Amino acid sequence: MISTTTVLPRTSPDLLGDAVHQHGRLTARGSLERAFTFAFRAMVYPQIWEDPDVDMAALEITPQSRIVTIASGGCNILSYLTANPAQIYGVDLNATHVALVKLKLAAARHLPDHATFFQLFGNANTRANTAIYDTLLAHRLDSETRSYWEGREISGRRRISRFARNVYKFGLLGRFISIGHLLARSLGTNPAIMMTAKTRDEQIVLFDKHLAPLFERPIVKWVTAQRASLFGLGIPPAQYDALCDHGALHMQDVLHERVRRLATDFDLKDNYFAWQAFGRSYAQDGTGPLPPYLRSENFAAIKIRAPRASVVKENLITFLQQQPSASLDRYVLLDAQDWMDDDTLNALWREISRTARPGARVIFRTAGRDTILPGRVLPATLEPWQYQFEQSAKFHAQDRSAIYGGFHLYIKAE
Repeated sequence: MISTTTVLPRTSPDLLGDAVHQHGRLTARGSLERAFTFAFRAMVYPQIWEDPDVDMAALEITPQSRIVTIASGGCNILSYLTANPAQIYGVDLNATHVALVKLKLAAARHLPDHATFFQLFGNANTRANTAIYDTLLAHRLDSETRSYWEGREISGRRRISRFARNVYKFGLLGRFISIGHLLARSLGTNPAIMMTAKTRDEQIVLFDKHLAPLFERPIVKWVTAQRASLFGLGIPPAQYDALCDHGALHMQDVLHERVRRLATDFDLKDNYFAWQAFGRSYAQDGTGPLPPYLRSENFAAIKIRAPRASVVKENLITFLQQQPSASLDRYVLLDAQDWMDDDTLNALWREISRTARPGARVIFRTAGRDTILPGRVLPATLEPWQYQFEQSAKFHAQDRSAIYGGFHLYIKAE
């Protein structure tokens, strides 16, 4: 691991490879890991798939809180601003995610009103959005971010045009959901039928009748048995194995349970993750469920507080090595630890422990049910941290994204 005094410049593939590559290049597993990192360099998550309302309840953010989080699609960063923290640092290995978060932060700061902001990131599918970018945002961006959004896709279109074509259908996640819809329709059903439910009882009936049988179809069993099939969910081979409990479970059964939870455990009126998964958009008039950063009542506060947030393309451990001791008190690791080997986990938690103030909180999610730290991170490193078993279970039950096996909260002793 690079020390704080010898941080060397590194390329994005190097950083991502450090996080994912655990096997030799010429092995079957190593080839899959490298295929994942190749796919992961493009946009993965146009919308983050962790519930920020649950995050904020677990983090107990105060005006003194200094947060570091993996940035991903940035919905979390902007949503955390509604809780009025002192500072948020977003860190991500994916240059596209960094460009997306910078665009969202610039839009929060410089767009004139919530209606314009919502048109760009809530509707995200009208031609007028490119004009919003050109007239109100382009000159507000740093050169690298502007170059990304004005760069060309293979089709010749500028990348910013994704916001005129429903940006939530782009990226690995967006395309994965689209392929899932296409496969379901080819097998005789349409996942969008879930959006016709008026009550949770109707949601259960529709899921059992239309979606549950899909997971017994041979083609679905075969596709989901391929590790590469879940690259679109941002799941590398190591996390695929964790989802299957290292061979104890079949992937189609795991996905059946997670999709069932998404479809039936929460009322559609409250679950914008289900709207994106089954309806492929938020409510176009803004009346449906929304992430906190898109709610009209939060726009003024986010605009004022957006300068408190920043985002960098960096390895999280290296970023923490550059921070002073006892300088941070809220850490959001998403599900990244599922990717890590034991050496990396220990390096990460050494830096978390060094930089954490007394009373600091760490939250993360796992593909499996249980926390992955005991037995892998050295006891001396974990000794100051208290695992909140009951609270973790409560927050997991409230997590509307529904795709993770566990939510975990650790608090550092005062």
